[in-house]
Parts: sequence; structure tokens; C-alpha cells
Amino acid sequence: MKTPSSCRVLRDYRPERMSSPLFQDVHVMIFIGFGFLMTFLKRYGFSSVGVNLLLAAFGLQWGLLTQGLWHLTDGKIKINIFKIINADFSTATVLISFGAVLGKTSPVQLLLMTVLEIAIFAINEHVVANVFKNGHENDGSVYHSDMFAMIGTVFLWMFWPSFNSAIAEPGYVQMTAVINTYLSLAACVLSAYAISSLVEHNGKLDMVRRRCLVGRWVHIQNATLAGGVAVGTCADMDIGPFGAMTIGFVAGIISTLGFKFLSPILASRLGIQDTCGVHNLHGMPGILGGLAGIVAVAMGKKKGQATMQAAALASSLGFALVGGVVTGFIMKLPFWAQPPDQNCFDDSLYWEVPEEEEEHEESLTAEHYKNKAEV
Repeated sequence: MKTPSSCRVLRDYRPERMSSPLFQDVHVMIFIGFGFLMTFLKRYGFSSVGVNLLLAAFGLQWGLLTQGLWHLTDGKIKINIFKIINADFSTATVLISFGAVLGKTSPVQLLLMTVLEIAIFAINEHVVANVFKNGHENDGSVYHSDMFAMIGTVFLWMFWPSFNSAIAEPGYVQMTAVINTYLSLAACVLSAYAISSLVEHNGKLDMVRRRCLVGRWVHIQNATLAGGVAVGTCADMDIGPFGAMTIGFVAGIISTLGFKFLSPILASRLGIQDTCGVHNLHGMPGILGGLAGIVAVAMGKKKGQATMQAAALASSLGFALVGGVVTGFIMKLPFWAQPPDQNCFDDSLYWEVPEEEEEHEESLTAEHYKNKAEV
């Protein structure tokens, strides 16, 4: 019996139809989750959300182009839902880096960073998928800015399962990725809360960005997401609930300890700028995830060779280190309009800021110091 053409179309495009909701979830992460996660700086909220939108919109287009050049069809770049999701992924790498240099760079520098990082991402993705197949006065937060940042955290936490499963094979594999990410995130929250209470004064939880001479740190806003990062490599593997929760639990511990102890050391001794603690949320949990992927393949949880998995991890680290050094060197050239130190972490350099808001904050600050002096 001949199949009607309408049925053939439905059958052929069903995977993309199933991926459309996941694409929307990933989009929410890119534009709302990452944007609001970086609103904790008390005078840099406009830039956090506004520049995030600019970089994301530009990065999506540039990502489609750079990744499409590797997969030409009759000399043309084919665009479908999977290519758009991949462009979202490439843009996410830029927004993560944006968090590391938040408040210290100009929009021109950030657009340059977008061009370079997405190009490097496209090269690394092609190599891995084919070759290895098989201390500033405004640098702080206030209560309402931390609350807005926590909104970003919750959005990212809710939609991370979609992020990890968006390009997985539809059906059982994709559902496995969703479940593993869900369980890893849940376990990560528990360990992050427990360690935060353990290492903080009087057992209190830490959700506040604080400025000091040796850096800044926050646990609950960031470390609770580390489970989604760490399980990403083996999310679609048959690691079971215990494996997924173990990865998330360990990720929550190392991320929280990184914010508490490692960030101050990097800031004071090496002078490394990391406004959002990217190293603790994405760096160390990402390496943990790579190692977990190697172990999972070695244990037969997915077809393939552990050596190829290790080579892919080494390739990604190599591209990250070399690409980061080159990008950083180019961004530090003097003609990219980097803001002077006294204007860092301040919206007024690039945005029209309501005067009454500035006056209100100044009056509150003056009143605070007045009351403190009287006491």
C-alpha cells in the first residue's frame, strides 16, 4: 500500500518536530537564564541583560555560518532545527566567557570575543565530532540584584535537562539524557547547600556576592548548576540513576569549595579576573564530566573507545587554553575601547541610567553610613 505524501512528511520530520520544544527551552536558557544570572552587580544590570541579548543575537548568526561551512550541501549552508540548536550551544560558550570578564570589557571587545570564540568552537566541534568520533567599588551586589540573579539560576536549573538532551537521538536516548541531567542537578543542589553551610560562618548559606581584596564568591547562585555541567558528557549514556546522582553530588562539592577557597587564591596570587566564577561552575565540573565520560565508555555504558573519549577531552582542553590565550591577547590591545578601571561595573558608561535611581542609591548609601556613625 502506498503511503500518502502527508504521512511521509510527518514521518520524515518527526525528529525535528520533537526537538522544537527543546529548542525553545535552550533559547530560554540563552536569553533569560544567562542574562539574569549576571544581574548581581549592583550598577551593571542593564549591561548584564542588554549586552547578553546583543551577544546572543550576533552569536546565533555567526554560529550558523561558521558551523555551516563544515557541512555544506551543494555549496550551500542548510539550516534546520538541529543547526539552530548547535548555534545556541556555540553562543552559550561566549556567554559563559562573558561572565568571566563581566564589567571589565567594552561591547566592542565582547563582540570581538564572540567572533573568535565561536570560530574556535566550530573548529573544535568538527575535530571532536569527526576525528574523534567513536577588587572594585562597584564589584559587589545588593539584595535586589542577587534576587534577580537567582531568577537566572532557577531558569537555568529548570531548563538544563533540555540543554543536555536537545541534540540527542530522539526517543529512549533523549529521555535518558533528560533523566540523568534531572537527577544530577537534584543531587548537586543537596551537596552545594550542605557544603555551603559547612564552610560558611555560623553554618549560614551563601547567596550574596561579596567584594573583598581577594575576590568574590557565591555558592547557591552557581554551584547548584554544576551537576548539569558535569553530567553533560555522559548524559545520554546508560549510567543509571546512581551514576548520574554521584556525578552531580561530586560536582556540587568541588564547585562550592572552588568558590570558597580557589577563587580568592586565583584573584590574590595570580590576578585572574573571574567575575562570575566561571572556573568553578564550568571549568572544574566540565573536566569532571569529561573524566566521567571516559570511565562510562570504558565500563561499556556506551559504544566506543575510552581512548577516543580521552582524546576528545584533551582536544577540547587544548582548544580552550590556546584559544583563550589568543582571544585574551587580542582583546587586551589598546584600541578596543576597554573601560577605565574607575568606570568598571557601571552601566552609565554605555547606557542611559535614570537619574532618580542613581540619586536614590546615593541617598541610601549616605543614610547607611550616617546611621552606622551614630551607632
